[in-house]
Order: sequence, then structure tokens, then C-alpha cells
Amino acid sequence: MKQRILAEAERLFWKYGVRSVTMEDIAKQLGISKKTIYQHFNDKEEILYQVIQDKTVRNLSEMDCMAIEGLNPVEEMLYVLNMMQKHADQVSPNLMVDVKRYYPQAFALFRQYKEGQIMRSILENIQKGITQGLYRPDINPTILARLRVEQIELAFNPELFSTDQFTMQQIQYELIHHFVRGMLTEKGFTIYNQYVNQYNHEVH
Repeated sequence: MKQRILAEAERLFWKYGVRSVTMEDIAKQLGISKKTIYQHFNDKEEILYQVIQDKTVRNLSEMDCMAIEGLNPVEEMLYVLNMMQKHADQVSPNLMVDVKRYYPQAFALFRQYKEGQIMRSILENIQKGITQGLYRPDINPTILARLRVEQIELAFNPELFSTDQFTMQQIQYELIHHFVRGMLTEKGFTIYNQYVNQYNHEVH
């Protein structure tokens, strides 16, 4: 039951933001009583904390899969974008704002994940890309990894990107393609263009 509660809570949080979802909503969707939820969790923040924890574990296993599949650094970056875009329409732009403003423990967990695993995987990607001659040797990997990490949160800022004007898919697409293109060598551009052409062909 605990896993069912977490799965439904994640779906609702991602779709509507955290603040607007009540314990009552989660219970109603599952066809159970609020009392049943409180047998497993003290409050909504505890559910959110567990949801983020589980999500980071799943994301890490996806990153491991990318390494196993042997994608080159350019493909890895764009593969991550595809993964994000698959779920982007299920994610409310209010999600990050809610977590940041009202759920400090859950946000601290997200920051820890962002500063640790995400930062490290992007840094490794950039260093590997330079070694393979796909990214320019004159770039500073640490500065660019920091830029990319901050872009992830930036995309959710409604003051910068109005949800009336842009979808989450559009924002993520523009940010990551701009980021990757700025690092590429001629050899990197060849792979990038092949990937983009193949992706566009599959989509259309």
C-alpha cells in the first residue's frame, strides 16, 4: 500500500504541483481513507520527501543504463533531453516553485541530488566529450557543468518563462540544444547533426 500511495502522490504532485494536492485527493484517487495514508506517513512533506528520494534512485539507474548502452557524450546529453521531454507534459511548472517555497526538507534533498549526482554526471560527460574530441578543449568543464545544473531549475521559474507562452518541452529543448551546440567541435557537430536528423525523422 505504501508504494501505491507514493506512486499516486508522485503522479498528482507532478501534474498539479504539491500545494494544491491534499491528502484527501490522494486518498480519493486510490479509493482509500485518509486514515490509511496516515498509517504510513505523518504528513504530506514526508510523502514528498520519499517521492523525491525514489525518483532520484530511478534517475540514477537510467543514467547507469546510458553508460551501459555506450552512447557517446553528445548522444548522452540529447538522450537525457528525450527522457525529460517524455515526461514534461506530466510535470506542472508549479512543482519546483512549491517544493522550494513550502517544503524545505524535500527541497534540501533535491538540492543534494542536484549538487551531487547531476553535477557529477554532467561534469563527467563534458570531460569525456573533450577527451573524445567532440567538445572544444578550451572550455571550462566545471563552469559549464554548473551552468547546466542551474538551467534545470531555471526552466521551472514562471517569472522567466511564462507558462502561457511556452511549454516545458519547448523550454528544455531550447536550453539543452543551445548548451550542447556551444561546446561542440566539428567532429561533435557531425554526430550532433546525425542525431538530430534521425530524431526528427523518427518523430515526423
